[in-house]
Amino acid sequence: MRKYMLLFLGCLVFHVAGTWRLPLIDRDEPRFAEASREILERNDYIVPYFNNQLRLDKPPLTYWCQVASFRIFGENDFAARLPTAIAAALVAVLLLEWGTRIRDERAGWWSAIVFTLALQTFIHGKAAVADMWLVLFFTLAHRSGWELLFQDPRHRVFWWIFYISLAFGFLAKGPIAWTPLLTVALAKLFNPEKRLNAQFRFALGITLMLAVVCFWAAPALIRTSGDFFRIGIMHHVVDRFFSVMEGHGASSPMWYVALIPFYFVTVFVSFFPWSIKLPALWTELRSNRDTTDTFLITGTLIIFGIFTLVKTKLPHYTLPAFPLLALLVARRFDSLRLSRNLVISTAIVYVAVALFVTPALRGFFPSYTLERESRGDLKPEMEFGAVDYNEPSLVWYFRDRIRGFMTTLKPKDAVSYMAKPGARFVVLPSKTAAAIFPDPEPSWRRYRVTGFNVAKGQRADLSLFLKPQ
Repeated sequence: MRKYMLLFLGCLVFHVAGTWRLPLIDRDEPRFAEASREILERNDYIVPYFNNQLRLDKPPLTYWCQVASFRIFGENDFAARLPTAIAAALVAVLLLEWGTRIRDERAGWWSAIVFTLALQTFIHGKAAVADMWLVLFFTLAHRSGWELLFQDPRHRVFWWIFYISLAFGFLAKGPIAWTPLLTVALAKLFNPEKRLNAQFRFALGITLMLAVVCFWAAPALIRTSGDFFRIGIMHHVVDRFFSVMEGHGASSPMWYVALIPFYFVTVFVSFFPWSIKLPALWTELRSNRDTTDTFLITGTLIIFGIFTLVKTKLPHYTLPAFPLLALLVARRFDSLRLSRNLVISTAIVYVAVALFVTPALRGFFPSYTLERESRGDLKPEMEFGAVDYNEPSLVWYFRDRIRGFMTTLKPKDAVSYMAKPGARFVVLPSKTAAAIFPDPEPSWRRYRVTGFNVAKGQRADLSLFLKPQ
């Protein structure tokens, strides 16, 4: 038990390092953090809101975890990211246990190290989003599924873990969490002697899984008149297969075909530095693999295959497969010549980036900078609007001081908005500000910052006009 606690605490410190020094990155991190804050404000744990509008993109597990963190540490960037770091550390602990089970303790340690130091894990182990909770329950489902398939199926605790993990994985990020069922089903092809239904009791287990999900899903569907299904599942899951969302992916048939190898190429960056071992791993697995290898390969290829078919593409979509890849690498730590020097140098670089590079980047976040510069003039009763810059970070940072919500304005409406009675301010691009407010009122305060809009990949030059009364 001591080794698991030490690993958990070490990984937690590693992932937490620097999380309080880098502002939340548009668009996903502020969306999650603000939705969690609004859950607290409304005391409504069923239907999440963002900026006083229904947010039906994701199930609620990540929000619940962030709410718990906010209650302890306050509503800030560190607290928003802490649950992700906890989930990443738990994955490492799980890999230590599973790696030890399938080979020896040394392989277990290498499994945890390989996963933790993969580049995509380093990035998403600090991000205030849902992915790492999906990874945790995806891995836990495979761990328990492996036990039921290849070890003693009479240990019914693994049956419970398998289906509860599928349920909580869904509550983290939707139906992709159910792919371990497909891994288990395909295991029958390579192990025809297995009596899967006797070991997994699918009808009873899936009923249990759905019952857990329905504790949240049933009231959520009722209260939103089915919109959680139409938007959360049909739009954000099914439509992702057939259309490109927010510009991420192939917008034409030709580009779709060209991007088929996307994840098989980006893995060499996402899984770095261990990706340098993948060619040797592939060569070895072709000639020498056992049933456990086949199980891990199947789970990995299912994730890569599904997201290869999906039109919307982002490099981190294949992150759930990384624990399985880590186990495949770690089982052959001797033949692949995994190096302690590589571990030490990679960890040092990551920690240095987290502690010393991220503070220098804060000035590139315009929403964060604007709020910090103007906070002395901000009052809780103020109203605020935005023109041509509606990034979620504006809502997250300014609602730290203001009770109201952001109003999205068209340029032609900005003047009349500021003419209304009461204290208020508006945020807009500086070029637009010069055209709309060539001669602002003398009593107004003006703040101007430059930075970088990460979501759009372009420079941002913003102005804030504030009317005190």
